[in-house]
Amino acid sequence: MQTTVEPMRGTNDPVQSLELSLVVPIFNEEDSVGPLVERVVAAMAGYPHRWELILIDDGSTDATLVNARKFVGRDGLTLRIVELQRNFGQTAAMQAGIDTAQGRLIATMDGDLQNDPKDIPSMVAELERRELDLLVGWRKNRKDGLFLRKIPSWCANYLIGRITGVKLHDYGCSLKIYRASIIKQVKLMGEMHRFIPAWVAGVVPSSRIGEMAVTHHAREHGVSKYGISRTFRVILDLLSVMFFMRYKARPGHFFGSLGLGLGAVAMLILLYLGFDKFIMGNDIGTRPMLMVGVVLLLSSVQMITTGILAEMIARTYYRDDASPNYIVRQIFDDRSQA
Repeated sequence: MQTTVEPMRGTNDPVQSLELSLVVPIFNEEDSVGPLVERVVAAMAGYPHRWELILIDDGSTDATLVNARKFVGRDGLTLRIVELQRNFGQTAAMQAGIDTAQGRLIATMDGDLQNDPKDIPSMVAELERRELDLLVGWRKNRKDGLFLRKIPSWCANYLIGRITGVKLHDYGCSLKIYRASIIKQVKLMGEMHRFIPAWVAGVVPSSRIGEMAVTHHAREHGVSKYGISRTFRVILDLLSVMFFMRYKARPGHFFGSLGLGLGAVAMLILLYLGFDKFIMGNDIGTRPMLMVGVVLLLSSVQMITTGILAEMIARTYYRDDASPNYIVRQIFDDRSQA
């Protein structure tokens, strides 16, 4: 059974007065979640507006949820914990947090203590000063391994920038500030959290997306959830991003272009063979080129018909689908402590 997230409304302060929602997906971070909350509280102590902290427990199997619930009801902290029914992945957890958030601005960060919440107030001020819709953190002095993390990240950032046209130094940094009205127009799927700036660029001009150098710490507890295999997933996801950015609303153009290209090559081959057969009088029945031409022609027809079907499916899916890609088990907040 799927749980609907209901807005939390205070008795004196309306939801609309909430300025900032800080969303943090966590998965098996039992040693990090306590220090994380303490650092967030300390970093936001001087923030002049109302803010909330939303922790998304992405199906943790250790004491992460237990340790996080100790902070529910703490004075000076508006905390909500969204427990997902199982591990849906960081993208789905981030989407759950964004859907739950009620602030005018939304900040996201990792729960492993590598991002520094002290950067959040200055990032909010920078986003407002530059009138941006998305401000991305840039881990300029990244505290990660060179060969397993930095070099693959540099390559991925270059490729993403070239393909999407949104040129940033660090796509992978989870520390970002969004205008809620913009990011709530974007539906995150799969493992697409790495490409959020590209998705946002489909909603607003890329000139309204910026970056800012932020602090990055070495991991203190636990182990990284990522390995070298992430590089291959990034490449596959990048191909998906390229497809959706260019052909999301017109997939028939993608398949149709391939079909027309294959068909053109097939026709050239078959015309040449026809000339050789009927004009020159040569036998073409055993020539491999005949088989190649026939296969290319059939492939062309298949690609064109696939494009037509893709157009029909895409129009139906994007018109009717509004279901989330996660399931909430329970929400813990101040009301649950009453």
